[in-house]
Amino acid sequence: QSAACSGRMELSLMVVPVLALVLALVLDSCWSQSYVLTDGDKLGRVFDGIGGLSGGGATSRLLVNYAEPYRSQILDYLFKPNFGASLHILKVEIGGDAQTTDGTEPSHMHYDNDENYFRGYEWWLMKEAKKRNPNITLIGLPWAFPGWVGRGKNWPYDYPDITAAYVVKWILGAKQYHDLDIQYVGIWNERSYDAKYIKLLRYTLDKSGLEAVRIVASDNLWEPIVVSLLLDPELSSAVDVIGAHYPGTITVTEALKTQKKLWSSEDYSSFNDEVGGGCWARILNQNYVNGLMTATISWNLVASYYEDLPFGRDGLMTAEEPWSGNYVVESPIWITAHTTQFSQPGWTYLQTVGHLEHGGSYVALTDGKGNLTVVIETMTHDHSVCIRPPLPPFNVTSQNATFQLKGSFTSIEELQVWRSQFNFKTKKPYFFEKLPPLKVLNGSFTLSLAEDEVYTLTTITTGNKGSYPDPPPSAPFPKVYKDNFDVLNPPFSEAPDFADQTGVFEYYVNLTDPGPHLFTLRQVVTQRPITWATDADQTISVIGDHQWQDLTVSCDIFMENIQTGGVFVAARVDKGGGSVRSARGVFFWVFADGSYRVTNDLAGQTVLAEGLSGTQAFGWYTLTLTVQGQYASGLLNGFPLWRNAVVLTPKNGWAAIGTHSFELAQFDNFSVIAE
Repeated sequence: QSAACSGRMELSLMVVPVLALVLALVLDSCWSQSYVLTDGDKLGRVFDGIGGLSGGGATSRLLVNYAEPYRSQILDYLFKPNFGASLHILKVEIGGDAQTTDGTEPSHMHYDNDENYFRGYEWWLMKEAKKRNPNITLIGLPWAFPGWVGRGKNWPYDYPDITAAYVVKWILGAKQYHDLDIQYVGIWNERSYDAKYIKLLRYTLDKSGLEAVRIVASDNLWEPIVVSLLLDPELSSAVDVIGAHYPGTITVTEALKTQKKLWSSEDYSSFNDEVGGGCWARILNQNYVNGLMTATISWNLVASYYEDLPFGRDGLMTAEEPWSGNYVVESPIWITAHTTQFSQPGWTYLQTVGHLEHGGSYVALTDGKGNLTVVIETMTHDHSVCIRPPLPPFNVTSQNATFQLKGSFTSIEELQVWRSQFNFKTKKPYFFEKLPPLKVLNGSFTLSLAEDEVYTLTTITTGNKGSYPDPPPSAPFPKVYKDNFDVLNPPFSEAPDFADQTGVFEYYVNLTDPGPHLFTLRQVVTQRPITWATDADQTISVIGDHQWQDLTVSCDIFMENIQTGGVFVAARVDKGGGSVRSARGVFFWVFADGSYRVTNDLAGQTVLAEGLSGTQAFGWYTLTLTVQGQYASGLLNGFPLWRNAVVLTPKNGWAAIGTHSFELAQFDNFSVIAE
């Protein structure tokens, strides 16, 4: 009996005139509700794991730029077994050269006659995850596609043979060049799914020797695909997992009828403060309790992108300062550990899982060899709200819970105990604490559960709260920054800290120019990609501190389109991600037709100054943009081209480079000096 309950009993006994019914209700709330945990009849569904999602898009962009040992420490917190989150699943974006939330990720095939399996950082990330956990499940999903896949249409499924071949080549390349076995591939588009494509993808996988690769569809919504699976046996045989995004812990009846594996294949997406941790704790349990979902994958894995981009800090942990080395192990890491460190894919849920009498939930899993893990959460409504969908009202109060172990579990005499207490009132949370082992007496144990707690009771003894010395303190982006891109055999295709928002900017070796511009950064996307987001008509990559106001940006530029070519440098760029089309700032453009323009927006609608520049394609020029207060000025090759353009808004933003359209162009000797 908890102290709180004892106090309430004494108070009730003192108030003699109170109706006996009131006293009975008080006493009833203090009695311990009993719950049975057994494997005696039949078990529940097979557990497929807890995971994180890198991509959708560019959410791990800054991680690769961390210096050691901090980069490895972050990876350990994510993937190392019995250390931190100890994730079972890593899902990555199959880059499509398109804006897919916080940036673009490069495709392995920019063009139909182009293949390169060393672009981007997802290959590296999968290999690092695999180093730490050889058993980790790898999943690939395309959010978008290069334009050539659709043959001029913004839809990837009109030519399903082309799309299927494109995806299968990525899976084959993962194995051939990186020895990575992709176990699942997803099919997703925001508008709908395509049954013909799914069947053809299954055929193409099998024909390519990839019979073991399973298909997740529609990796978006339960409906309408679940109805099609029930009506179309050929489609049903092609699909192995039905994936839903942000299901709110609920599954539709038709999905259950398919008897397929059900996953929350993208979930969470919440700011990673303590309420975000509470959201994660609640859905990790209740996705199974309410919806029989056997895997939950967090978007995103690690918040490693500029925080002022959309959905800033919506990762399991935060690593957004490679320049300082600072990172933060947020509460969702330890909430994940409550499940991942004490159960593995292939374990089985018990049938006896459910809701607690006074709010919260419990799940129990077994490996079938005598081990048992029970995870309990008592998250209250306001302390477990996810970004989506809306959360219906519910109540959670302190309670006692007695668990009766039956079946093969009656022989268990002791359970390891791990606890997290959010302590929202005192603002002194404690996460993933190891408590003394709990003795099981006569096959039962009782817990006194407060609000906003997570418990793990388990026979597994290998749990561990890993730690490293504190990383360096947080620091803003350096006010003086330079990059000449002179890197021979760069480990990643993107330059450090540049966050491509439309288009793809890659390291380039210009063999036709062995002089000072042998190594450059090149924008390589020449056709508008197939994308559900709203890419800008202009390509742009941002860098720096979104709070910058007064600064000088300089860069050497090289246009490759005669007459139609155009390139810019920019300051105070206020938007990125899916809002990049409406980005404002100060944009200094020069064009291959010999003109220049200064605009207050990326779209070029608000012109602040314009005139003749004498610039043309296939020649190097140095652009310098200075913004101070309400005035901006520009230099071309060190000489004033325009000055004192009036800039009233925005007041702050990133530096940036980019092109007038989807076109080839090169950049070198980039520098920023901020005040």
